[in-house]
Amino acid sequence: MKITNIRTSILKAPLKNPFITSLRRVDALEDLVVIFECDDGSVGYGEGAPTPIITGETMGSMIAAIEYIKPFITGLEIENFELILNNIHTKILKNTTAKSALEIALYDLKAKAAKQPLFRMLGGTKTKFRTDITISMGDTDKMIADSLDAVDLGYDTLKIKIGDDPQKDVERIIAINAALDENIALRLDANQGWTAQESVTLLHALEKQDIIAEFIEQPVAADDIEGLKYIKERVQTPLLADESIFSVKDARKLLEMEAIDYVNIKLAKTAGITQALELADLSAEFGVKCMIGCMLEGPISVAAGVHVASAKADIITMLDLDAVSLLASHPVETSIVFNESEIILSEDVGLGVSFGHSSGHFSGEISNL
Repeated sequence: MKITNIRTSILKAPLKNPFITSLRRVDALEDLVVIFECDDGSVGYGEGAPTPIITGETMGSMIAAIEYIKPFITGLEIENFELILNNIHTKILKNTTAKSALEIALYDLKAKAAKQPLFRMLGGTKTKFRTDITISMGDTDKMIADSLDAVDLGYDTLKIKIGDDPQKDVERIIAINAALDENIALRLDANQGWTAQESVTLLHALEKQDIIAEFIEQPVAADDIEGLKYIKERVQTPLLADESIFSVKDARKLLEMEAIDYVNIKLAKTAGITQALELADLSAEFGVKCMIGCMLEGPISVAAGVHVASAKADIITMLDLDAVSLLASHPVETSIVFNESEIILSEDVGLGVSFGHSSGHFSGEISNL
């Protein structure tokens, strides 16, 4: 199975509602799809979401990075898997989302060559999961209404976006918590919106109200490692690192410092599946559980995250893979079935990507470049 061509297309889909955090507002999905074509007719699919405020990548930079790496991959047999991986990661620095999209397509092909679902090729057996759903930042009344709507749909874990105004954040969380049944778990995500001291003050205020969230995610700037440790030593609420961890090296430093309680794995940050698996293994060495999350991504990259979750189900115990559920339309089918908060993996080979056209050419909301 020789890779004969690599091409890219853009996947577009509207969101049900604007996605709002302390870092950005997004009104519609626009992702890059990577397609590996082989001499035997096999096709592998990958995907990545340009998120310049977090990874530094734009649609243009991702396309340029993939075009640069392309000559180092085309012409190689899929059996040269390790060489292809090496070429993806060593021919250009950074560009983690572009590399992730390439890796996902490569793993999709490898699983197809093995005639297995990707999760089984990776050693996974778990096929049913539950995910949280994101409640975008906004007026308190709107956030309460969105939270109640999510619960009505069957979600029992809500990820609340905060971080634009410390005092308002406390008021929002207290009000949302009061509106919900006690069996609904809250995850808080400040997206780097607070200082370390503000984080401690705010979390203490919540804890005095007997509100201890499942975790507080990345309350301080990504490079404020000492700030994370400062917070962890002073609050009851568990601390999860997101933007502070792009690599195994990043995670090892935080874990050795005992600066965090949980690790958030995102393929767009780890440059794909390979390092995501390594990051889960490292976390296991330290006895720290992981969450697997996503950017605002489409079905292909989210599916890849679910397959990784199955492969490392003993250490990846939390899922934040709700991006597909936020879409108003689904132009791509994969091996995962979304039943709101429940995600089910099928036995489709590879990632089970389908566009409704046997030729693999895209139409409608997916455009060729």
